[in-house]
Amino acid sequence: MSESTTDRQAAAKDVESELKRFLEARTKTVWAADTDLFADGGMSSLFAMELVVHIEQTFSIAIEGPDLRIDNFRTVNAMTALVHRLAEAHPDE
Repeated sequence: MSESTTDRQAAAKDVESELKRFLEARTKTVWAADTDLFADGGMSSLFAMELVVHIEQTFSIAIEGPDLRIDNFRTVNAMTALVHRLAEAHPDE
């Protein structure tokens, strides 16, 4: 059974909300979904690794190999897209 567009949009908002909640709790800063976290000082390489672990555990996905590119973690929008892409690629995990 295919997921409706409304369901996908709601799921994307849930992922975005969780990512923003985590980032804001850790950095004490409110981030727009399209803000470049590396350029604007919200992300260090150490924090990026912590974020990868958080995303993997929270959304039950594995981020490996080419998916560990910095561009996948530059913005909340990019991370949301990554989560959905990996979740769709491995729906049973």
